[in-house]
Amino acid sequence: MRPQIFLARGLGLAALLTALGASATKSHPATVDSTEPEIVIEAAFSDDNPFAHVVNGERNQIYLAVENKSDQNVTLHSVGGSFHHPESGALVKNTTTLSYAVPLLEKSKLQIPYAFYSEFKPGDLRLNIWLEHSLDDQKYRVMAYDSIVTIVEPETSWFDYKLISTYLFVLTFLASASYYIYLSYFPTPKARKPKRTRPEVSAPVGTVTATGAGGYQEEWIPEHHLKKPKVKKTAGTATSADEVSGGETSGAEGKKRKGRK
Repeated sequence: MRPQIFLARGLGLAALLTALGASATKSHPATVDSTEPEIVIEAAFSDDNPFAHVVNGERNQIYLAVENKSDQNVTLHSVGGSFHHPESGALVKNTTTLSYAVPLLEKSKLQIPYAFYSEFKPGDLRLNIWLEHSLDDQKYRVMAYDSIVTIVEPETSWFDYKLISTYLFVLTFLASASYYIYLSYFPTPKARKPKRTRPEVSAPVGTVTATGAGGYQEEWIPEHHLKKPKVKKTAGTATSADEVSGGETSGAEGKKRKGRK
């Protein structure tokens, strides 16, 4: 019976020591040496976007107001983000990570712009944005924004410069392609040059008078050239017409004389 008594007393003593150790641990918790600097961040969209709308295909911008409340200087390295399902929290897509490498002095504030793009279906998504900073080669991540945003499509307008430019570019491309296809498969026939024809000379109308060895047509000669100038006869002078008539007369008289002989 003695071994059983000693065994029961030993178990009771062990249980008592375990209880005393647990109570001592609760009354004196272990201290954790934390060297992470205190960085406070407030993120908000611009004043023209009070409902936190994220527009597809456009540059969305959010501003981070970073405050260093610690007594040490830190370096702000980068800002990144991600979209998650609003209910399950499942990751949808990460956003662009922007690098800054900007020092932030102790007890100072700094505002950082962060821009990102969205290409999702219209609806609600959870947007997370964080900031990474370092101290003595040790990097830390601080959550800057964690809220539900609404994905919307951009507003369309007939007077939108981008839309008009897109339409003009597409129309110009289609017109150029159509013209090239038309020239390739439906070439235009070459225009034939008209044959030169010689003008036909009309037959002379009326009588033709000829003087001397050559002949001419009076109808082609202007009237003022056909009129012969009048020559006055003077004594002792003979005109060309008289000389011609005299020559003809002398010729006729010579023929008569020869006949008489």
